[in-house]
Amino acid sequence: MNRRWLVFYTKARWEKKVNSFLQKFGFESYLPVQKVLRQWSDRKKKVEAPLFSSYIFVRENESRIPEILKVPGISWNIRHNGKPAILRDTELKIIQRFIDTGLTIETQSVENLEIGNKVKVMDGPLKGVEGFLTGKYNSQVFTVILETIDQAIKLNLDKHLLKKIDE
Repeated sequence: MNRRWLVFYTKARWEKKVNSFLQKFGFESYLPVQKVLRQWSDRKKKVEAPLFSSYIFVRENESRIPEILKVPGISWNIRHNGKPAILRDTELKIIQRFIDTGLTIETQSVENLEIGNKVKVMDGPLKGVEGFLTGKYNSQVFTVILETIDQAIKLNLDKHLLKKIDE
């Protein structure tokens, strides 16, 4: 059977531990991380933080889901339309492109978004990427929705870089 990127939910703040366990047990896993500035009382430091809280991706056959669920720290398999959620290759490439930009990325659950116009980035490192636009605090927020994992990547981009497209 075909190995695909399955989506799993981990215990809170266990993403890196789960990633280590998965690799130790021979599974191919992907944990997208970004560098973020964290403030402590005595200092600031850049640390690697998971892009999607409590999400990890495992490239495996669906028949091995019960095995993967036995890995310490994995809570459950994310499902979409009654089937195991799959991260498509196009979505994986978009996530990697966003991380490669080095821009700070904010993610949030799709259920909390108000989806506006569909737009396309016309210039810059994300040229050609399509998503949806929401207006907050008089700024334009560019959002790419990865529907199969119920997550969205949200970036602030200059509205002059965006072009409205028809669906």
